[in-house]
Amino acid sequence: MKKIIILLSLGALCLALCACGNQPKELPDSDQTQNEQTMTQQSGNFIFASETAWQDAGGGAERQILGYNDNIMMVKVSFKKGQVGAMHSHPHSQVTYVASGAFEFTVGGVTKIVRAGDALYKQPGIEHGCVCLEDGILIDCFNPMRDTFLQQQ
Repeated sequence: MKKIIILLSLGALCLALCACGNQPKELPDSDQTQNEQTMTQQSGNFIFASETAWQDAGGGAERQILGYNDNIMMVKVSFKKGQVGAMHSHPHSQVTYVASGAFEFTVGGVTKIVRAGDALYKQPGIEHGCVCLEDGILIDCFNPMRDTFLQQQ
């Protein structure tokens, strides 16, 4: 139950992050909602782990796409001890929640160890990467979505 509450809280945080960068616009005079008119890509409403394929995330890590639309994406990433999330940057805002395990993260040249229950924020363009110290799971939220992840499916 505690994990469900944490994941729901993380989802709310991701939605808040998305909302911060996207101010609502007036809805058009029609029966369609703004999202139905403006979203070009989005997942289904229910995403079941048992039915969602894992993708190669590089360095031996794997990821599952948990849900997305043009403005937001949530991804679960699984690491084994010793695996490396290579240093990289991207134009997306990213919030990472450590669901389990321990990781040595470097963000913007600063290195710290994070464990289950901790979180990180990575602003657009900042270089970041990690080394897995104990088998673990990360939950990443991106704004906007990472469309290249969908191309790998």
